[in-house]
Amino acid sequence: MRFRFWLGIFAVVLIGAGAVLAAVLVYQKDHDDFHQMQMDEAVRSAHQAEAVAALSIAKLSSAAAFFQADENVSKHEFSVIGRSLIGEGALDAAAYAPRVEASERAGYERRFGLGIKARTGALTVRREGPRPVYFPVTYATSYRGPERLFGYDLGSDPSRAPFLDRARDSGKPVATQVLHLLLGGSGINVFRPIYRDGAAIATTAERRQALVGFVGGSFRIQDLAAAAIAALPEGAAVQLRVDGEVADGPAGRLGDAATVPVRIADRTWLLVVKDPGGPDLTLPIALGALGIALAVLLGVLIVVWSRNERIQELERQASQDALTGLNNRRRFEEDLRTAMARGRRDGTTGALLMLDLDEFKRVNDSQGHPAGDQVIKEVAEVLRRRTRVSDALARLGGDEFAVSLHRCSRSEATLVGEAIADAVRDHRADGVAPVTASVGIAIFGEDPRTSVASVVSEADAAMYAAKDAGRDQVRIFEPDWVREDAPEEA
Repeated sequence: MRFRFWLGIFAVVLIGAGAVLAAVLVYQKDHDDFHQMQMDEAVRSAHQAEAVAALSIAKLSSAAAFFQADENVSKHEFSVIGRSLIGEGALDAAAYAPRVEASERAGYERRFGLGIKARTGALTVRREGPRPVYFPVTYATSYRGPERLFGYDLGSDPSRAPFLDRARDSGKPVATQVLHLLLGGSGINVFRPIYRDGAAIATTAERRQALVGFVGGSFRIQDLAAAAIAALPEGAAVQLRVDGEVADGPAGRLGDAATVPVRIADRTWLLVVKDPGGPDLTLPIALGALGIALAVLLGVLIVVWSRNERIQELERQASQDALTGLNNRRRFEEDLRTAMARGRRDGTTGALLMLDLDEFKRVNDSQGHPAGDQVIKEVAEVLRRRTRVSDALARLGGDEFAVSLHRCSRSEATLVGEAIADAVRDHRADGVAPVTASVGIAIFGEDPRTSVASVVSEADAAMYAAKDAGRDQVRIFEPDWVREDAPEEA
């Protein structure tokens, strides 16, 4: 019973743990699916932002090719080209900055009626001494209307000059870090170098020698972010990060978000996307709750079952002989009472057989109590084989046994008693001398007023009569025994 109890508890734990594991696996699958969906959305958004930026940068390259063919760009020509640059894509503004040598500065200023300065509006660029080369922003156009930034020298701006040099030496578009744009707002500049038409530009030295200026574009951070957000579901949180800092979007870290690189010119940004909501917890919670509920229910049933089995075991121990496993006297009297009541109800007779082993004390004295116990157990087995399943069989104590037979006549009871006596006599136990039994029989059911105590007394008297007759005998109780022995009335 204890093994089955612990096996059941193990099954309860296994069911509960299995339910929790299943819930975790389902949640993990939902989480992976959600993260994959989020990653797919982030990739689409990054491609969208890259495509929009690449379109504008490609237009800058086209403009550079035009300026390369026509070094003397007029204001009208630039306005036409500039409007086309910002007409589509993400460019907020475009500017043209030709290369002006120091020796040409005076003539350039006279030609345009301006002075090349390092101050434009609120922007101040510090420089020390004269410069050998200037890159003044001569023409500019933007979403917010045409602008003319006469004389602003990009080469003297420390936040832009290094990127001009990189673009000049590489021959490719170069993106700046996030900075304050000349026309207002935060964003990045992309510079595309312009070389003298027909000049050799295979090496860095040749490109430096052939440089005639730059065409530049301004990307506002909000426009780049808008290009990415356009491909995302409503409510998604988006960050644009560059150099580890948040350039646009909510501050701080977006937990469990998808991160995808975005390439703009020669600089890589990070697009961070966090979809609203998250993995659906309904199914995992339902699985876990159902499994735990089943485990608890099974645990309760096992505890109740174990308690009932324990009660039954205690009841069995209280009604069973420990040595033979037969019923004890208390349980036998209950069975006999039931059999007598059934006989009265059905109008049938039954019989009570009581048997006592002859000279059993000699076995205990000569061979010891273990040998005597062995004889008792083997006699109990003989009785089991000689009785029906419906008969009541008990050990009343010591070497005394009893059998209750229902629906049994006097002659049938006598035959059963003789068969039991013969079986006990013929049984041979290893290392133990054979024993015999004296059997007494009492019939019940003939008189409905007969009590259990009187039937037991009659069977006991018959058993002693068998012993008095020389042992190993079978005697059936006769009513006239009582009448002969009864005292006369005074």
